[in-house]
Amino acid sequence: MSAPPSACPAAPSYAAVLRVPHARRTFGTALVGRLSYGTVPLSLLLAAQRATGSYAASGAVLSVYGAAVVFLTPARASLVDRYGARRALLPLAAAHGGLLCVLAALTWRPGAPVPLIGGAAVLAGACAPPLGPAMRAVWSALLTDRDLLRRAYSLDGVAEELLFVSGPALVGVLVAWTVQASGLLLGALLLVGGTAAFVTSPAMTGPRPRTEGGGRRGGVRGLAAPVVVAAGTGLTISGVELLVLAHVGADSGDTDLVPWVLGALSVGSALGGLANGAIDWRGPARTRLAGFAVALGLTIAVAGLAPGLLTLAVAMACAGAFIAPALTTAYLLADESAPASDRTRAGAWVNMAVNAGSSAGGLTAGALLGHLPLPLCFALTGATALASAGVALLGGSRTEPARA
Repeated sequence: MSAPPSACPAAPSYAAVLRVPHARRTFGTALVGRLSYGTVPLSLLLAAQRATGSYAASGAVLSVYGAAVVFLTPARASLVDRYGARRALLPLAAAHGGLLCVLAALTWRPGAPVPLIGGAAVLAGACAPPLGPAMRAVWSALLTDRDLLRRAYSLDGVAEELLFVSGPALVGVLVAWTVQASGLLLGALLLVGGTAAFVTSPAMTGPRPRTEGGGRRGGVRGLAAPVVVAAGTGLTISGVELLVLAHVGADSGDTDLVPWVLGALSVGSALGGLANGAIDWRGPARTRLAGFAVALGLTIAVAGLAPGLLTLAVAMACAGAFIAPALTTAYLLADESAPASDRTRAGAWVNMAVNAGSSAGGLTAGALLGHLPLPLCFALTGATALASAGVALLGGSRTEPARA
């Protein structure tokens, strides 16, 4: 994956990011394809529940789909690094889109066997093209200025978060007019169309030459910090969602208010991500990464002491302000730690870590809630982020650039 070098503007900004040649087209088409990842999970859950009549079966189908997407992400990303985006992403998108259509056909009417739906879901998840890691690798190739690259990563992270908010809303509008399985067809259309447009961008002309020697070994060592912090952040976010549900239930008993409290977390994350990209940071990226993780952990721990829903919502907004900066910095550090020929896979490891952590967070928080007071559960969930910050400071490579 390569691209023409960009000129370094005098004053890096979000507008300057989008003025870079090919940036708007490449980013826009990637977002179209990535919107599929905001629509497919809910569509699959609704369609499987309608087809099987079982919440347990639909939950199992969604779980095996998610596991295949998450844990095979580095393997699929390595195909992009080895063969280039055009040769790797298009076949993956075609296979994934085709299997989503198979799932739609299976779940269009009730009665399909659960093992058949689950098997198709596993295959679909295994083929999901890594558009997020691929786009971040494109940003790294397009932007030689590290301050501009940090702004691009922040913009990318905020846009991705908005996709995961708008995707379910889009599914809700669609299923109000037709059957639930139609959301799977929409996901297939978005993914295949967006990927096809994405890979035809002039920003991608083929794989980069592979680096021989000690670069890979140093990259593995340098990936420890961003991967562990990403996993800790994902686990913390997922755990706090369940804890907020318990807090709201204990405070007012009106769980309809939970989405509003969690919405404050998302708003804080979006604002924090934009601020992180706008600030001219000085100092090592690994130190910033640890600082964001510490701030997130402490804020979550204190949130357990919130006396009311308004205070809890404010605490969630404050905690959210450190989520996007932590993840953006993790992706930047992973990019620095890898040779150019392995950038997609390096970003995919961080992506896998945050999603794997998110999968485990609710389970862990649920186990804690059954045995410990709610404020202590918040404190222990925050301690996860604090522990990951310790790894970021103590692990990783000894040398890194002063700025990122």
